[in-house]
Amino acid sequence: MAPQQNRAVTTSAQVARSAPASSRELIRLIDVTKTYHSGGVPFTALDKINLVVNPGEFVGIIGKSGSGKTTLINMIAGLDHLTSGEIWIDGVPIHTFNENQMATWRGKAIGVVFQFFQLLPTLTVIENVMLPMDFCSVHRREDRPTIALDLLDQVELADQAYKLPASLSGGQQQRAAIARSLANDPPLLVADEPTGNLDSKTAEQVFAMFERQVASGKTIVMVTHDNDLATRVSRTLHVVDGRIIDDTLVP
Repeated sequence: MAPQQNRAVTTSAQVARSAPASSRELIRLIDVTKTYHSGGVPFTALDKINLVVNPGEFVGIIGKSGSGKTTLINMIAGLDHLTSGEIWIDGVPIHTFNENQMATWRGKAIGVVFQFFQLLPTLTVIENVMLPMDFCSVHRREDRPTIALDLLDQVELADQAYKLPASLSGGQQQRAAIARSLANDPPLLVADEPTGNLDSKTAEQVFAMFERQVASGKTIVMVTHDNDLATRVSRTLHVVDGRIIDDTLVP
């Protein structure tokens, strides 16, 4: 299949002028701009980004350091506030949320995987996985340990459930972080360099887990510097100076 350049920009521009988002849209960004001010000097990290992502897509975000990749994924995950524009996730206008509303929504609707795992060191692995459940009360309290253990079994960590994160390898910690991101069965996962701190063999194992999640119906948006992995997603967004300069469907 031939590359389709600027597909997201064109599609989203049309959406912005049309009726409300269709049921096939999971993510819709309209003219999203983020400007930081450091020492009184403005810096535009994102410049009128337009993007549409449909359910079941595996989207890779690529670009040089400082291009705006992480800022873009933080906007989608509700981890940062935009300067202007609109962000709709599954029909919900998250750009209108306050901090409490955002935290509650994020815990139920999205799973986040970071490069450096961010597991709480004083909690066991299974307790880390249960944290999103405890915060959002999606599952009954008595069911949470069983659900968490099943998620750990899916990432081949059931035998490590009652250990502290420090006793696990980097790859095991990242798998635990993936299990945690799935705790409330969100339709969308976002990942910022999830394999960037792993050796190539472990990175392959983690990426294979993401592929299985997409095959099961999840949508994933992932920042990566790994060119080999970028060829295995279904779609790549190339970000330069805060803009999507290329949107390509991967053959």
